[in-house]
Amino acid sequence: MAAQCVTKVELSVSCNSLIDKDVGSKSDPLCVLLQSTGDGKWTELCRTERINNCQDPEFSKKLSVDYYFEKVQKLKFGVYDIDNKSVDLGDDDFLGGFECSLGQVVSSKKITRPLQLKKGKPAGKGTITIVAEEIKDNRAVTMEVEARNLDKKDTFGKSDPFLEFFKQGDDGKWQLVHRTEVIKNNLNPSWKKFTVALQTFCNSDMNKPIKVTCYDKDEDTSSDMIGEFTCTTTQLLEAGHHSVEFDCIHPQKKQKKKSYKNSGVVKIKSCKVSQQFTFLDYVMGGCQINFTVGIDFTGSNGDPRSPQSLHYLSPDGLNQYLSAIWSVGQVVQDYDSDKLFPAFGFGAQIPPDFKVSHEFALNFNPSSPYCQGVQGIVEAYRTALPQVRLYGPTNFSPIINHVGRIASAAAQQGTAAQYFVLLIITDGEITDMDQTRQAIVESSKLPMSIIIVGVGEADFKAMEVLDGDNGVLKSLTGEPVARDIVQFVPFRDFVKAPKEALAQTVLAEVPSQLVSYFKMHKLGPVNPPAPVSQ
Repeated sequence: MAAQCVTKVELSVSCNSLIDKDVGSKSDPLCVLLQSTGDGKWTELCRTERINNCQDPEFSKKLSVDYYFEKVQKLKFGVYDIDNKSVDLGDDDFLGGFECSLGQVVSSKKITRPLQLKKGKPAGKGTITIVAEEIKDNRAVTMEVEARNLDKKDTFGKSDPFLEFFKQGDDGKWQLVHRTEVIKNNLNPSWKKFTVALQTFCNSDMNKPIKVTCYDKDEDTSSDMIGEFTCTTTQLLEAGHHSVEFDCIHPQKKQKKKSYKNSGVVKIKSCKVSQQFTFLDYVMGGCQINFTVGIDFTGSNGDPRSPQSLHYLSPDGLNQYLSAIWSVGQVVQDYDSDKLFPAFGFGAQIPPDFKVSHEFALNFNPSSPYCQGVQGIVEAYRTALPQVRLYGPTNFSPIINHVGRIASAAAQQGTAAQYFVLLIITDGEITDMDQTRQAIVESSKLPMSIIIVGVGEADFKAMEVLDGDNGVLKSLTGEPVARDIVQFVPFRDFVKAPKEALAQTVLAEVPSQLVSYFKMHKLGPVNPPAPVSQ
């Protein structure tokens, strides 16, 4: 699945106390933004203007980046003293740089760091400050529209009407912004409520001309126009207080007939503009993403001492379990300020009494199952592996319910402050399928997403049922999930892919899942962005 750009981010850059490279005057700085393409290679995304004679520049040109939640997007900022007109920076003096991930900038909103001449080598002087801002008007217009007494266009039946909304471009041309559904055989239709981003609808200009055209859908030929009218968003918004009506006029009929009044009336039942919060609004507004890992230690994985086992650590110290933890954890850790991740194992007999456990702390400390960063999870896993006895069965529900209890407590705060992502890595068939379905249905009502990575060559059909992509997942009692929260991928599909590919695929749905939860509960960000002024 292709990664979806969540949004565009605008980065504002300023520097302080830059090194002075010019004799007799100050440096003429410019900042260039590069993005990693892997294997130590970088590509230039954009650059600011050059500011003459300045050691504390504040660049007015913003640096724009497409933002993907599911990728670690490594960025490099380079500040140069520009002394010629050449685009090539190779012969300009390098004043210092800074490397980070876009996730770090986005979750901090603003960072200030010392400039470095090489990675780990401070420039000795100068800092860079980067401020992240989402570039979009986060308002949307929501409208309910109906019509009455529309002209009958069909010989053997009534019309099949639909509406098209257009905005006028700067070149005067009309640009389609929304099309309603077709309502069959009805001269008094009522269309479904719809929402369009305000930027899309009218370029956020309430007085921009909007044209609304009513057509009769004809399957065989092009649709016939019933009539049209023009207005502005401001006029449509009057329907926030009382419904607003417009005569639907067919221009040719109006010319031909003096007594012509209209071809029907279009009634705006309601129209309002409201803020539509995005994933970035929540993250930049203070929402922490809590990452928990659950690891399958059942016997079907094979004896960890055998090279055939999925838990066997190869000479380079890796296996599929560790690769999955690294891949997903690298992305998620940027969004959690304390970097303390609970990690659990299931399906093993654990010391000292070797009873089977389906939610044991990987560090064997049940009162504090937290690991420091992704590295901490990896170390706890490597330490636990020789101490536990792989056993069974493969029960998912205890660990899902465990995270569910924590998410439930967070949900009771009634704020968009926390969201939980549970990564389960498993080698196969679930033994407690009914209880797992129930646990997922309950979790779908909580601020929580579940990612399942299947390792090895097992048949993962049961996992695909949980994923719900081929139909809505229901509990035993028939209760459907409140929203889709499970993403399953088999690791084998990614063995030969670049290491970022797994994280991109499993995390691609998290932003929309997070927004859908908070939207469902009518929760805005803890610190919402300022509304765009009209």
